[in-house]
Amino acid sequence: MSQAAEAEEDGQPLHVASRLHAFNRFELKYLVPVEEAAEIRDELGERMDRDLNSPVGGYGVWSLYYDTPQLRFYWEKIEGLKFRRKLRIRHYGDLDGVTDESPVCVEIKQRVNRVTQKRRITLPYGVARRLCDGREMVDHSVRESAFIQEVLDLILRLNLQPTAITGYQREALVGRDADTGLRVTFDRRVRGRDRDFHFGTPTPENRFTIPPHMSVMEIKVNERTPHWITDLAARRNLNLVRISKYVQSVEAFGLAPRSVFHIHEADHMPPTPVEQQPHTLLKAGAQ
Repeated sequence: MSQAAEAEEDGQPLHVASRLHAFNRFELKYLVPVEEAAEIRDELGERMDRDLNSPVGGYGVWSLYYDTPQLRFYWEKIEGLKFRRKLRIRHYGDLDGVTDESPVCVEIKQRVNRVTQKRRITLPYGVARRLCDGREMVDHSVRESAFIQEVLDLILRLNLQPTAITGYQREALVGRDADTGLRVTFDRRVRGRDRDFHFGTPTPENRFTIPPHMSVMEIKVNERTPHWITDLAARRNLNLVRISKYVQSVEAFGLAPRSVFHIHEADHMPPTPVEQQPHTLLKAGAQ
């Protein structure tokens, strides 16, 4: 059914298209060196296609996370509650030239047991800020009403406030043929800040929250992971990690004590470059 037909069926004016989107999936996360991530991406490219929205070199993803003054959403993640939620505003692309008219997503990401659920609505940035920061009801269609009400209820009832921004460069691949529900992303240069929460801040003080030589690889599937993907992970000795970019930012900026899930830079030191000077090689050979 087309959006126009759905709108007519819901009693909406035909010119009002729903901006609401929702989906469920399973996610597996790995932490891999950037160089190895590039090798894996090239290997996956033999059986997957580059996401049409992912140019060569990837695209920027910036998220502003909201939490309670007591960091309720952070602690729910740390404690591993089977049902937990997060509220964020997300912008895709560079932050240069972000205005109130720039499209962003207001998104509720929640975990129900092992399933990740996302519901989001695309709004102009100024409208999204009125909703989440100004705590105002904004114009919406009938089909969007329940979601807008839920966002506003969360903000008012829990006194949510901007807490941390995360940003990274993402490359994405999508499955083909029998693997159409498969999506693999590689996030590098993961950084963030705990202040200056406007996306258009001219000179933000971002810093790396995950070592810059490491990349976060995520395998996302609707139902089950293809066997050839699990074989690849086993062959490369990839280990599943319980990592959250939001949690990493909260702990990196000292908003909460570092948990057992924190990615410590000391545990992931960059590779030491091999000295190429002739006298160094001779000395090593003599030893």
